[in-house]
Amino acid sequence: MRFTRHSLRLAAIGVLGLLLATPVAAQSVNRAAIDELNTQLLYVALPLTLFVELILIYAIYRFRDNDDPRPTTDDPALEITWTVATAVILVFVGVSGYFVLTNPFLTPSVAATSGEAADDLEIEVTAYQWGWEFTYPETGVTTQNRLVIPEDRNVRLVMSTSDVIHSLYVPDLGIKQDIFPNQPQVVRTRATETGEYDLYCAELCGPGHSRMGGTVVVLNQSAYDEWLTEQSTTE
Repeated sequence: MRFTRHSLRLAAIGVLGLLLATPVAAQSVNRAAIDELNTQLLYVALPLTLFVELILIYAIYRFRDNDDPRPTTDDPALEITWTVATAVILVFVGVSGYFVLTNPFLTPSVAATSGEAADDLEIEVTAYQWGWEFTYPETGVTTQNRLVIPEDRNVRLVMSTSDVIHSLYVPDLGIKQDIFPNQPQVVRTRATETGEYDLYCAELCGPGHSRMGGTVVVLNQSAYDEWLTEQSTTE
């Protein structure tokens, strides 16, 4: 009995902690979509996990001294109930995942064909062993290992590699996309918080892979315009 009460107490504390926890605000629409999906799945998985654990604890306690176990009695109504409940849960998960997969800020194929991308700020990204080159076609500005983008504006990254497979990974902005030779890839994002964010290559690309990093700098629009003008005059 003491074991059961202790287990229930720990489960209650865990559930309460998850419910009261306030997630950190996302820094981009990409990250916000991913976090929202994770939250939806959490609120589905949490009650199911608690329900299963409670049944397990009950079964352990209720039948702990059963010296004459008997086969489980057929219960068609119960079997139909849990089958339907499982189907409803799977449909919910599938629909939630579908809307994320069709989000033009998360799926490259959708980003490449989205009509909304016509007004995006386009930046060309070239990955190479072992660094990153970012080119701003409108001005001809080129930077190395430092991507500067404006806040609250849709940005379209057209990515290619000059040698082997690389992968652009910016965890805080929810960006991760493999880049294959002779196959340009497109990623869209809209940063919602100014600041500096780490950028990595997430694909093993040779002996210099571990130092193939960079920085994404998000500036407000006026600061971005000033930076772009300054870079244009110095080149």
